[in-house]
Amino acid sequence: MSGTEKGKAAAEQAKGKAKEALGRTVGNERMAAEGRAEQAKGDARHAKEDVKDAFRH
Repeated sequence: MSGTEKGKAAAEQAKGKAKEALGRTVGNERMAAEGRAEQAKGDARHAKEDVKDAFRH
């Protein structure tokens, strides 16, 4: 299950990075900020899974 959650986290990070880049390209600061927020959310999800893995082993 951890692998699926890490996959979701990576997808969320990639989506956020793309959204941020697009927002910067078109000059939309709100979209860029949303992209940074999605990346942070993905980072947090990934960190949570790392902690869960550490306690399993």
